[in-house]
Amino acid sequence: MPFDHSQEKWVPWNKGKLVGQKAPLKPQEVWSIRVRLQLADNKRDLVLFNLAIDSKLRGCDLLRLRVSDLRMGAEIRSRAKIIQKKTSNAVQFEVTKQTRDAIEAWCALKELRPHDWLFPSRKDRSRHLSTRQYARIVEGWVRSIGLPRSSYATHSMRRTKATLIYRKTGNLRAVQLLLGHSKIDSTVLYLGVEVEDALSLAESIEL
Repeated sequence: MPFDHSQEKWVPWNKGKLVGQKAPLKPQEVWSIRVRLQLADNKRDLVLFNLAIDSKLRGCDLLRLRVSDLRMGAEIRSRAKIIQKKTSNAVQFEVTKQTRDAIEAWCALKELRPHDWLFPSRKDRSRHLSTRQYARIVEGWVRSIGLPRSSYATHSMRRTKATLIYRKTGNLRAVQLLLGHSKIDSTVLYLGVEVEDALSLAESIEL
């Protein structure tokens, strides 16, 4: 007798799972992770972490960076520009001094050439780190400072500096450009601006 699928109990895909936007890191949390990576002399992860924060790139774009995207001649660029894989739009980002220093040390250690991936796979240097590997690395960073891993993921890295810039300046247009969003509505949703603003306003009122 054939099985009657109509008798199956439907279970939501997100049952028991935390969904929604992943939280950005706070400045103190950024500092804590960075210090741990420095103390461990983990040059690759220090570059990966610093550049994830600076660039505000999606994981797929961050991992596809080549040395030549960041190096011009003998120097690491203070600003870089790439084409986003998801949108095919160009996006620019800053590379801070501490990130440039970390990149220099990493490239020297691994003897990376201009056409090499900045984050090559350890098993096959013709390939770059996978997004799955990156997710595991981020999970390790988060866990190392005692944060709940269910609340943070790779997009936390992308959101961290963008969120801080918005909170300090209120300049949505600037954040839109930095994230490479084509519509400002996307930036509003991405940052959860309306919710954050409403809560901040409510907290400022005492009855």
